[in-house]
Amino acid sequence: MQVGISTATFFLKELTEDSFSVIQRCGGQTCEVFLTTYSEYEPEFGKLLVERKGDLDVYSVHSLNTNFEPQLFNAAERTRTDAERVFDKVLAVGKQLGAKVYTFHGLSRLKKTMYFDPVVVGKRMRELGERAKEYGITLCLENVHWATFNTPDFYAEMKKHSDGCGCVLDIKQARQSGYDWREYLTVMGDTLKNVHLSDVDEDGNIVMVGKGVFPFGELIDRLEDVGYSGPLIIEQYAKNYNDYQEIAQSVEYLKNLIGGR
Repeated sequence: MQVGISTATFFLKELTEDSFSVIQRCGGQTCEVFLTTYSEYEPEFGKLLVERKGDLDVYSVHSLNTNFEPQLFNAAERTRTDAERVFDKVLAVGKQLGAKVYTFHGLSRLKKTMYFDPVVVGKRMRELGERAKEYGITLCLENVHWATFNTPDFYAEMKKHSDGCGCVLDIKQARQSGYDWREYLTVMGDTLKNVHLSDVDEDGNIVMVGKGVFPFGELIDRLEDVGYSGPLIIEQYAKNYNDYQEIAQSVEYLKNLIGGR
């Protein structure tokens, strides 16, 4: 496993293209590039990112998903086709960067009572996943409390119909969904392709990785049990830290955990 950082960690502090140098200074070995708006989905911006990233590995890409991802499931063909055009742009930038994974949210649960049929969603995920593979990228659905994959049970059924797709474990989102992260990991199994990390204190407040009470040692053990060998991506909010040295400390904390095995 390697330790990486999401560019989302620097949102409103650094522009996307300026995040790479900060990630390297913090000791990140890889990263997830969070594309924050439509102009960042363009090939010219992808070229800029390639120039700025230098020799830093880009493991995954992530879009500002509410821009278009829900409409990839829209029943109206014209709406769905427009969303697919944007989806292709994000995939193309991902390919420029050499990304292996697309961190995907899909549908938004605008109301708690909204029902998404896991069979229907799974079949559409398979279609979109085939499209992603044309760019050398695996489409991976992230557990997000307000989006498609909000409960372990949903994914357990959906994955039967989404051959070729993977998933992303976000431990913060698991907690916000009201489920234990271990329940998500159990249903994810060998479809797990990416992991997003943050920490939490005893009062439930999000803090920097290594500064709270989350059992990262157990997490790494359980990741190894399911055969996961991908990166551990630190994804924190800008308000969770005061300076970049705190991020570097989180990177070092995880490296020590991994290296001590």
